[in-house]
Amino acid sequence: MFLVPAFLLAALSSLRLCRLAAASDPRLTTASAPNPPEARASTAEAAYLAGGPERVVDVTLLDMTGRGLLHIAHTGWTSVARPVPDTQLESEVIAALGPDGQRRTEEVRREVAVGPSVVTLARSLAEVGLAVSPGTRAAMAQAVMAVRVALLATVALGTTALATVGVRNLLTGAHESLLEPAAWFLLPLILTAGTLLMARAEFHPVTPWAAPAGQQLLRALSPGRRNPDPLTTVTFRGPRALRDARLRAGLTIRSRR
Repeated sequence: MFLVPAFLLAALSSLRLCRLAAASDPRLTTASAPNPPEARASTAEAAYLAGGPERVVDVTLLDMTGRGLLHIAHTGWTSVARPVPDTQLESEVIAALGPDGQRRTEEVRREVAVGPSVVTLARSLAEVGLAVSPGTRAAMAQAVMAVRVALLATVALGTTALATVGVRNLLTGAHESLLEPAAWFLLPLILTAGTLLMARAEFHPVTPWAAPAGQQLLRALSPGRRNPDPLTTVTFRGPRALRDARLRAGLTIRSRR
């Protein structure tokens, strides 16, 4: 009664995760991915692979600020200084600032991150095998969660089974060993725990946004230990790595809700 559900949950959830991992690996499904050492990527593309849609907006805001188009205040507000955008993405940033020409930076980030320019960028990177598609990423997250639930359910069912045997021993005076049922429950426990460990070992080096080929590209483009400029810092490490305290505060401060 307790062992069969534990086995089913463990087997089905682990099988689903393994199938998704194999089906979504661009090394197996995409033959047109570029050779990372020779590949090139724009700042926006590298930012997406390193940190996702909001990282793209961060580097865009910082780039526009450096060119005098925007002003990022340390209070977490962004305002228009010179509304002369060069790209569609910059036009979306200007539009997101509204008719008053100023808005909280976090609100601009959230709006532009789901805008057409960033969505198109994400789709194009996924098509060449550099980025994980949003659908695949969501499915993988659900599959990992299902294995975790199966692991917890196995522990709960095993504990209940052992408690049931113990109570029956007390009521009947029997001396049924707890080792055998415990050993049976170790099998689904090992399966689920092992699947999670393998998934972590396989996907931990990869950001949630970059596929294996994209991760190799990031390593090829990374500045390493060199002292990069602020735009490169934000691209690969995020705004919290900025040395400029005012810019760091302006891009990272969050409103209290």
